[in-house]
Amino acid sequence: MELSIGNFLSFAAGTVTQQRFQNFFISEVTTYQGVDYLFAPFGFSGVTINRTGDNTEATLVFPNNNLTRAWAVDAIENKWLAHVQVMLLNPDDKTDFLMMHQYYGQVSSGRWGESSLDLTLSTVLDAVGSDVPVRRLTQKLIGSIPVTSNVRL
Repeated sequence: MELSIGNFLSFAAGTVTQQRFQNFFISEVTTYQGVDYLFAPFGFSGVTINRTGDNTEATLVFPNNNLTRAWAVDAIENKWLAHVQVMLLNPDDKTDFLMMHQYYGQVSSGRWGESSLDLTLSTVLDAVGSDVPVRRLTQKLIGSIPVTSNVRL
């Protein structure tokens, strides 16, 4: 049995899903967990994580054409949320999937050249002020916290 890696990608604006793509089964609609994903040739790369987990970025690369630019501009301007699932796939069985990793990011910027359109995804976590769902650092959550800058060990 041969196994391959592919990606399932969905974009949402608020609670409404805008686009769903997969990048493995060429020119086909693939169903995963009861949801259809259209084929789009895209790449997912560059996930970098720092030790605090608050600066996670990734990149999605699409071909630059009228179809991708039409929704990509909206994704950038309205900061769509992207959900990427890295899947282990069986090329001979379009129902045999195993999720290896998933990533959530917000479209924070984009650029395009003659042939490619790049979307930068930034973390949805904010290590300074809040978490997902929105949470504040409080004494109840983490114990005693300093309330002045005059802290001595």
